[in-house]
Amino acid sequence: LRAPFSSMAQSLLEGVPFSRGLHAGRGPRRLSIEGNIAVGKSTFVKLLAKTYPEWHVATEPVATWQDIQAAGTQKACTAQSLGNLLDMMYREPARWSYTFQTFSFLSRLKVQLEPFPEKLLQARKPVQIFERSVYSDRYIFAKNLFENGSLSDIEWHIYQDWHSFLLWEFASRLTLHGFIYLQASPQVCLKRLYRRAREEEKGIELAYLEQLHGQHEAWLLHKTTKLHFEALMNIPVLVLDVNDDFSEEVTKQEDLMREVNTFIKNL
Repeated sequence: LRAPFSSMAQSLLEGVPFSRGLHAGRGPRRLSIEGNIAVGKSTFVKLLAKTYPEWHVATEPVATWQDIQAAGTQKACTAQSLGNLLDMMYREPARWSYTFQTFSFLSRLKVQLEPFPEKLLQARKPVQIFERSVYSDRYIFAKNLFENGSLSDIEWHIYQDWHSFLLWEFASRLTLHGFIYLQASPQVCLKRLYRRAREEEKGIELAYLEQLHGQHEAWLLHKTTKLHFEALMNIPVLVLDVNDDFSEEVTKQEDLMREVNTFIKNL
């Protein structure tokens, strides 16, 4: 017998507790930071956490993708590393893209379903920010992998099917009130990618960053991407130009943080 869809969805997320407290009321303002690879999201996230320590900022679960852990068996109680899925995907995209997008989506979903931390429950004006979202997983990365041939027709169909089902199933717990789009040219992103020298990314070329830039522009700026969730249609987007390096420029940092604060106050 097949398990009911709701049971199947819950089993996928075993161990993820239900959020408590603020869901019943207005709740925190929840936003996602979106942007190209190496656009400066990690630097921006650290700046947000430093400027607004009362906010909760959830970082992208990259480390999880870099070291897939198998649960211990009866014979071996300790976890076993199964490999670096991020590296595997970049090395053999036709073989590993579907596997990677499945796992990256699930890890993002778990992050967005986490209970609110205590500081949000106590905050007068709670704000929760995610580094990328379950939506960019589909409308940026998986969509691009399909369009460049790394995902087959059937893989793309299956991905969209369970992505839609799970997001509808958990819709009330995945609400976002705004997107912060960090915008920079693909050329700038490539320079920053070389500078940070993440081992898995050493084979990334400008053409791939140009593809991802186009996906971001279509979805968040020009609004030409076909969306499948009504809740996404009218979410406000704050576009921040980060072509200039802001990692050491205090004045630029203050300007960016001021724009974010004003944007959130108006949500």
